[in-house]
Amino acid sequence: MTDHEVVGYLLAHPEFFNEQPALLAELAVPHPDTGQAISLTERQLLAMREKLQLLQDKMAELVRFGEENDVIGEKVHRLTLGLLECNSVEAVVGVIDTHLVEDFAVPHIALRIWNSIIQRDTVEFSPVSEEFRFFAADLRHPYCGPATQPEVCGWFGEAGNHVRSVALLPLRRDGVVFGLLALGSEDIERFYPEMGTLYVARIADLVSASLLNHLG
Repeated sequence: MTDHEVVGYLLAHPEFFNEQPALLAELAVPHPDTGQAISLTERQLLAMREKLQLLQDKMAELVRFGEENDVIGEKVHRLTLGLLECNSVEAVVGVIDTHLVEDFAVPHIALRIWNSIIQRDTVEFSPVSEEFRFFAADLRHPYCGPATQPEVCGWFGEAGNHVRSVALLPLRRDGVVFGLLALGSEDIERFYPEMGTLYVARIADLVSASLLNHLG
């Protein structure tokens, strides 16, 4: 009989080993690590232990992700409370800088606002090219990845030459982009395309709402 025929027979007759219980102890198969001969029963136990270890590893990973999300959620909560206490655009900018730098350890932060009725003589209201505004308007989600936008890198000042990855958070009013919050890092892997954007999107919503309260 061929291997295929043996497998087919055992699959078609699951009662085979019930009828031949002694065979389980007599059959020997190689140990997956040492190569020594072990009984089929021992091999089944090893396979079950391997599956159990995989399940335990997966559970530990899920617990770790949950703990990390709890920590991030708490940071977002503190940012929210800070933004609720703001009474001006300048206060909003201060809260953003404080919380993103201290809580989220983001080394470089830049904010630009356009299409606003109220203007300020501050860097946040500095002119932004039409090309970049079109780029921001096309963002459906925050952009995370390499720092390939020279204009944005320029917003970070002298540090811009060393920024390797960015998160670009479009700020919206009624679905229309009126500004952008840029986060930058010298670490190329800090912001990457495959990373989740749930929390950065929430931060963008919070900042948008807070700014709009004072922009009119």
